[in-house]
Amino acid sequence: ELLICLGAAAAANCVPCFEHYFEKAETIGLTSKEVQEAVDLASKVKNGAHIVLRNSIKNVMNQGKRLNQACRDNPGSSCCG
Repeated sequence: ELLICLGAAAAANCVPCFEHYFEKAETIGLTSKEVQEAVDLASKVKNGAHIVLRNSIKNVMNQGKRLNQACRDNPGSSCCG
């Protein structure tokens, strides 16, 4: 549960939230590696969502080439892993 909270805090760019949950994570003995993996995964999910947003903006503005979306454009790959 704390790893989800840490990932969500990282994805939301909420430093106070991350600090709060990180302190709790240290208290129960989560390792830095476990926390880093949650943060890295959150970053990948956030980046995938940002690419979708940028492509939608390009579409609305009738602008050129879309950005590659690993989740959609490359079968078998994922922006999340």
